[in-house]
Amino acid sequence: MTTNQTTDTSPATDAEKRRTLAGIIARQLDQIAPGTARVRTVPVAVELDDEQHRKVWVSLDDALGHPISADRAAHRAARGLLRRMLPDADWSRPHVYDAITGELTDDAPTMPEELL
Repeated sequence: MTTNQTTDTSPATDAEKRRTLAGIIARQLDQIAPGTARVRTVPVAVELDDEQHRKVWVSLDDALGHPISADRAAHRAARGLLRRMLPDADWSRPHVYDAITGELTDDAPTMPEELL
């Protein structure tokens, strides 16, 4: 008995999957907050009533890097979308998601090379 199922894991297929995923995320981000081209997430520790609480600061920016005017629900929805669509990312670190390129990059501050 033979099956006609093939698992194509070629680089071209992987690239097509990434483009498709990027398109889906970009459309959904635009529905959440029109004009969103970048989402920045930064985990922060906040002290409330002598207790440490972990929160995430989220910024929605347009293609020029200017903040998008959006309410708290939109910021929360954008973060939730990225967490669901990119589950393998280490969300305990700062990130920037570029909806134009579909790239998620680490956004942790670094020391300038000349100071090392």
